[in-house]
Amino acid sequence: MRVDEFDFDLPQDLIALRPVAPRDAARLLVVREDGSREHRTVGDLPELLRSGDTLVVNDTRVIPARLTGTRLARDEGEGARIEITLHKRLSDSAYRAFARPAKRLKPGDRLRLGATLTGVITARDAGEIEVAFDKSGAELDATIGAEGEMPLPPYIASRRAPDSRDRADYQTVYAEDAGSVAAPTAGFHFTPDLFSRLAQVGISRESVTLHVGPGTFLPVTADDTSGHRMHSEWATLSDASARSLNEHRAEGGRIVAVGTTAARTLETATDDTGTVRPFQGETALFITPGYRFKAVDVLLTNFHLPRSTLFMLVCAFAGTDAMKAAYADAIATRYRFYSYGDACLLFKAKR
Repeated sequence: MRVDEFDFDLPQDLIALRPVAPRDAARLLVVREDGSREHRTVGDLPELLRSGDTLVVNDTRVIPARLTGTRLARDEGEGARIEITLHKRLSDSAYRAFARPAKRLKPGDRLRLGATLTGVITARDAGEIEVAFDKSGAELDATIGAEGEMPLPPYIASRRAPDSRDRADYQTVYAEDAGSVAAPTAGFHFTPDLFSRLAQVGISRESVTLHVGPGTFLPVTADDTSGHRMHSEWATLSDASARSLNEHRAEGGRIVAVGTTAARTLETATDDTGTVRPFQGETALFITPGYRFKAVDVLLTNFHLPRSTLFMLVCAFAGTDAMKAAYADAIATRYRFYSYGDACLLFKAKR
């Protein structure tokens, strides 16, 4: 399938640089099974879903993974300025990271990051390095939390610097399990009050965990989808959640995935009979049109980049023609796009 089939033009002024407040005031474009559309707000979800449905959220927590500092000279004096973005934990004290500039870095180089963190480069491959830090476990986590910045997506970071507001804004209210370098942004729209109103009408909630990696921002550079390799990400779906989801579906309830990361976790964990199984491991599931969804009945998601794997996923779910028309409608009516933007509520296309 040609990648340019998933291209579209987006005016730059529709890229949201800050979220709306309150979170559930975001606009919501509803796309029904037949492709028909209506314009609502996220706060209308209790009216748009039905009793017996189950929301599945991704409870991963974004770490402040962007660290700046210097490469120490051989005499331990200050050397060249560097910036690294942690993206995969290797052990209690080591991470894989992107580095800028990376050309002059080599194994054995010592880094000072922020005021209190130092580390040694143990490996380098093009623009990536592996760093062993002088702290480990909870102490390392706390230091990264104090010294790091939130790793805002490039389309935001290129237009403004991260600040203290992003510490709260670029995190879901239910974030729990630290490990992501990008947020599951569909979850940004939920508030405790919205969850309370959903529960009052009989809509339950389950959690999965998928630690979002940097691959979510990487463009598809191949001309055909068959030439694209997905980066793997760590995901977990517990035995209790699997059991609950299967019970709700047996009673006629629908699974409502909050975001593409929750959707990919669910689809990875579900067998060909439609039974959700416990899962723990890496997933590199690449969903494109033609894929048959086994678990997800309804999908809440933000608006995605052109030519991205995420836009391909929503086209697979709701139909390519329906999603192209929906995005054209959203642009014409000036919805806000990407991480801090508005949302879609998609009902699985009729086959």
